[in-house]
Amino acid sequence: MYNYIAISGTIGAGKTELASRISASENCNLILEEFAANTFLKKFYQKPERYAFPLEISFLFERFQQLKTVLSNADIFSSVFISDYFFDKSLIFAKNNLTYDQFSVFYPLFEAFREQMPFPDLLIYLHRPVEELLENIKIRGRKFEKKIQYEYLDGLQNAYLSYFKSLTEKRILILELHDVDFVRDDKIFQKILELTRRKHPFGMKIVSF
Repeated sequence: MYNYIAISGTIGAGKTELASRISASENCNLILEEFAANTFLKKFYQKPERYAFPLEISFLFERFQQLKTVLSNADIFSSVFISDYFFDKSLIFAKNNLTYDQFSVFYPLFEAFREQMPFPDLLIYLHRPVEELLENIKIRGRKFEKKIQYEYLDGLQNAYLSYFKSLTEKRILILELHDVDFVRDDKIFQKILELTRRKHPFGMKIVSF
């Protein structure tokens, strides 16, 4: 298995569930994004134009601090880490949520932090139809996510995929999951787990389930 694997995807894709299950199965270090503590998140969904900038700046600092603390205090070459996000998520969301002027302030900060961050040895992106994402969001019942719209999730999915195309020297797996449930279906989970153990070439690869 790779030393540093990150699970990515839009809201409702199942990132945390998959990262947690892989961690438990392989007995590796689990890194979960601490988004619930961000005081701007609920406000952003209510008034995105007003709170997008403080939200993205606060997430940038929080993600940097968490990853820097965890990864710098361990030997990443002899330990195995699995995370439910990767640092460049901040860039993708900022491009999608900020105005031009706001992004011009955000980007230099992001670049300064990114230079200090290792990129995952393997990045796994969970791709689901937007309708499936909305249903998952509804099922888990977080009140502040109720106002999330189809267009917002669709824009994020497109932003992720566009960004991945530029990462030609990184290993990226796009898992086309549709309505697949890797929590309850152990056969599907084992197939995904096997992919984490396989040596993949650089670039983006799509795997359908």
